[in-house]
Formats: sequence, C-alpha cells, structure tokens
Amino acid sequence: MVAKRELKFIKSLHQKKHRSLNGLFLAEGVKVVETLIDSGWHPRHLYSTSSMDRFPTAEPISEKELKSVSTLMKPNQVLAVFEIPPARPPEYAGWVLALDRLRDPGNLGTIIRLCDWFGIREILCSPDSVDCYNPKVVMASMGSLARVHIHYLPLGPALSQSGLPVFGADMQGVSVASFSFPDQGILLMGSESHGISPDLGSNLEQSLNIKPYTNPGAESLNVGAATGILLYELRRQQPFIQK
Repeated sequence: MVAKRELKFIKSLHQKKHRSLNGLFLAEGVKVVETLIDSGWHPRHLYSTSSMDRFPTAEPISEKELKSVSTLMKPNQVLAVFEIPPARPPEYAGWVLALDRLRDPGNLGTIIRLCDWFGIREILCSPDSVDCYNPKVVMASMGSLARVHIHYLPLGPALSQSGLPVFGADMQGVSVASFSFPDQGILLMGSESHGISPDLGSNLEQSLNIKPYTNPGAESLNVGAATGILLYELRRQQPFIQK
C-alpha cells in the first residue's frame, strides 16, 4: 500500500500551484512514462499496478490507489512523478513557434508533438497560456515534452528582441500555399477563440492563411490542425536533414 500522505501529495500535483511550488509534475501511462525515461528524464517516484521488466524499480500501487490519484477515467498501470527541468533562455535560431493565449491542454499537447515531429525545438508561450506540465498536456504530448523546450514569457518583447522575422496565422493573411518561407523565423499562433492579440500584430512581417479547399461554411481550423499544416508547408520548402 502507498501511504495516504503520499497519495494526497500525488493528487495535489493535479494543480499548477502545487506543481510550481514543488517543482514536480505527473506523467501517466506506460508509453508516456517510458518515452520520458528513454529521453533521459529520471522519475522522482515511479508506481505500477503490476511487475514490468521495463520498470524494475517501480513501487507497487493498487488499482484502487492509482484510480484515486489519476487524472484519467481509466488509469493505465503506471504513474510517475518527474522533476520540472530548470528554466533556460530560449534559443533564437532556425524556426521557433510562439503561442499566444493558448488555453486548451489537448491543443498544447498536440502542438508539442507536432514540433517534435517537424524538428521545432523552441516554443514560446504567453504567460496566460495553459501550463505545459498540466497532466492533460503531458498525456497529449506523448513524451515529446522531453525533446521540446517550452518557455513562458511576455511575447511582445520576446518577438521584437529575437532578431527573427515573425509570421502569424490569420484569416486575412496571404495563402500559405503561395508563400516562400525564409530559412529561419518565428511562427506565431493565436488563441483558439480570439486569434493573435492586437498588440502583437505590429511584430508581424507577414500574416498567413490556410485557404479552404471549398467553401462549405465550416468553422475555422482547430489551432492544433492549423499549426500542423503550417509546419508541414514550412518544412516542405526546406531540404530534409537525415539524422
């Protein structure tokens, strides 16, 4: 059995204030925890409902105990507590993604995975964006959190002082299909409901639009989907680097 005090502490990490206070966050599920460990992150605590060769040091936890502290409707065998990495300044080289007032955890987790896939290593988030160590973000990122650096900072000064051209997604922008991306820059994506903040507009060298294939009257694209399309177009124009 896991001590009640320990279970209470694990559950407290559902909240941002306790994650920030303790410098710790939760990761759940065999695949997510395994990927974070394989990426070099070492868990402070590791729990499993059954013995697994891949997690030989895991402490036993009952299914009932795991369910009491899990953020999932159906807990997935393994839960780990990791340390939040120390903050470092962003690196303004190559392509950087900036997110203005992103609030949905699933969207941020998806975008982190997209950045990992397309080789974007730096994400700038406005301070009022969702916490990247929110359990739902961690789950949606599927371990990519370990390979993408995420920074929370005022975007206005960051964009103006970066030395990179800034391009933003906007319904009134030029079609991305006819746009030639430079070798480096910052791609700015706005919030799910309101788009890019008006005060950040002065930083844009060009706004970009994803034209619909037809005109069915559909709602605008989800920010995760839009980010994926723009990153694909950006990378499509650049030589593939075999690693």
